[in-house]
Amino acid sequence: MATKTKKRKEYRPSEGEPFMNKKQREYFRKKLQAWREEIARESRETLVYLQDSGTQLPDIADRASTETERSLELRTRDRQRKLIAKIDEALLRIDEGTYGYCEDTGEPIALKRLDARPIATLSIEAQERHERRERVYRDD
Repeated sequence: MATKTKKRKEYRPSEGEPFMNKKQREYFRKKLQAWREEIARESRETLVYLQDSGTQLPDIADRASTETERSLELRTRDRQRKLIAKIDEALLRIDEGTYGYCEDTGEPIALKRLDARPIATLSIEAQERHERRERVYRDD
């Protein structure tokens, strides 16, 4: 007789519970840490690739292509380095108890937004205001 294995339902924060309760904080902490680890792993792989592809190619077109690839990889790694800094800041906000609250208004950031972008520091409304102001000043 086959035994049924109960599939444990993975926790997902919901609007029906107190905002940034212990379960929610732990959920976002794990999500941020996993994201950070993934980026770090990709960075290590890139470093290995860049070190291995350091040989000089005789053909100038091949060399140019390789240099362009290396440049793109380095630019991507720089963006990811900045992303890791934002992840670390989010983890610090969890420790300080300010995670999930808008920097501008102090209001809670929607859980759906945090789930999609766990490093968010502004609510959707505040982010839209910020982007509108940025566009106005950029057009000058």
